[in-house]
Amino acid sequence: MEKLKGPTVGCTMATCGWRALLLPQLNRQSLYLYGSEVAVEKECIRQLESGVFVIHPFSLMRSYYIMCMMAITFLNLIGIPMEIAFLDGNSGLAWEGFNVFSDTLFLIDVALNFRMGIIAEDSEEAILDIKRIRVSYLRTWFIPDVIAAFPIGYILLFAGLHYQNDDNPSKANKMMRILMFVRILSLIRLARVSRLVRFFNEVEKVSNANLEVVRLFFRILSLFMMIFLLCHWNGCIQYFVPMLEEFPTDCWVRKENLMNATVIVKYSWGVFRALSQMIALSYGSMDAPTNYVEMWIVMVSMVSGCLMYTVLVANATAMIANVDPAAKEYKTKMSRLEHYMAFMKLPPEMQLRISNYYQARYGGKWFDEKDVINTVSSSLKEQILTVTCGRLLQKVPMFQNRDENFISSILPKLQYEVFQEGDDIVRQNVPGNRMFFIDHGQVLMEMDSYERELCDGDFFGETCVLTKGKHLATVKALTDCQCFSLSCDDFREVLEGFPDVRKDFEKMVQLNSHGGLV
Repeated sequence: MEKLKGPTVGCTMATCGWRALLLPQLNRQSLYLYGSEVAVEKECIRQLESGVFVIHPFSLMRSYYIMCMMAITFLNLIGIPMEIAFLDGNSGLAWEGFNVFSDTLFLIDVALNFRMGIIAEDSEEAILDIKRIRVSYLRTWFIPDVIAAFPIGYILLFAGLHYQNDDNPSKANKMMRILMFVRILSLIRLARVSRLVRFFNEVEKVSNANLEVVRLFFRILSLFMMIFLLCHWNGCIQYFVPMLEEFPTDCWVRKENLMNATVIVKYSWGVFRALSQMIALSYGSMDAPTNYVEMWIVMVSMVSGCLMYTVLVANATAMIANVDPAAKEYKTKMSRLEHYMAFMKLPPEMQLRISNYYQARYGGKWFDEKDVINTVSSSLKEQILTVTCGRLLQKVPMFQNRDENFISSILPKLQYEVFQEGDDIVRQNVPGNRMFFIDHGQVLMEMDSYERELCDGDFFGETCVLTKGKHLATVKALTDCQCFSLSCDDFREVLEGFPDVRKDFEKMVQLNSHGGLV
């Protein structure tokens, strides 16, 4: 059962105001870390009692903040190379305003990181102490964040305004060179890619830790976003370097007559060249490099393409290796089984039956059922067994209207068994020590006087459990059968703890000793 509530357990917007946005939410993430609703509520109280402004890692504000910063960062990493390479200082008021907004936001982000709670891997609770947060941030990401947040947008805005209001040609020419230098300097804002990586890691960390699918989704998304950024940057560099050289006569831009083309055409050709070089298949219609600058661009593109291949293959291999481990374990077991059967020189018919048994028993997924059952709590164990086997016991007359504690004690004793078509499950006049409950499949019960088919939900062999006698019929599997069995020894062991139930069964044996039970 899953129970998710609002932002916090004991604090809402009505009672705590805006501070409720800073407190941990009651969701899968917080329950995974703290273990219970009471523990989450104690964490809320601990943060409120501290009396300081700290954003909890599991707070609502933190969740929205990460998503917003991811979007802003990604737009910056796309727009900044486009502006530097193609817009030639004519980015327009909207883009300049976005630059100023982004710079302001990243400066605020640096300040907020001194008040941002930390999830420590070696701790069972979030770090909310301001001194520890400050020391941790200064030792790790403070310097890269300050470099990435350098307010180039403000410099370009003020310099552009000054250049437009200056009528002196010499000063204007000098200002143009300064602006070009500042535009190149603005490449340091691409260091914000580290922020994007960190945001993805934080989203993956605070995502549903119990669902590998969610983590896999964020891993794939981050991988493809990084590949896209690499191709995008490379395409912008293809045009940016000839622009710095003022478009030499032998550069590819002049050869393709792109001097007066639109931005989208220039960008498309740049990305086309970048992908051709990164994939390293062919140049298509393009010529080989004509100068050492283009040659170095091509070599860098090829190396970056190799790195892209390496990262893509490594991540794809890791993802595939972590997908469906039960199926891989099954294939490994089957491979060992095939080697064993070949070594023992078993007949082909027997090898086929053994392979079919494994397929019917495990369904292509290898798992240790006993290990799974033993690792969960006693309450969950009882619920699992009730769902899988409880309905079978309810159809047996001798288990109907019995004490629930007695039934709960019987359930763990049931053993899962699979029989193939044509198997003799029990034989007539052979001593038996188990009774069977058919979960799925059909069997034929053969006696001297008559035959009877049994199917899902039926049972047989109850006399052997009660009396340790011989089977009164032969039971043969008509199809692949999935059954649960209860041994006589386990049944008697359970009866030792329920004397009243044992007396009832003893009376039943006396009354039905001559009955036609199997």
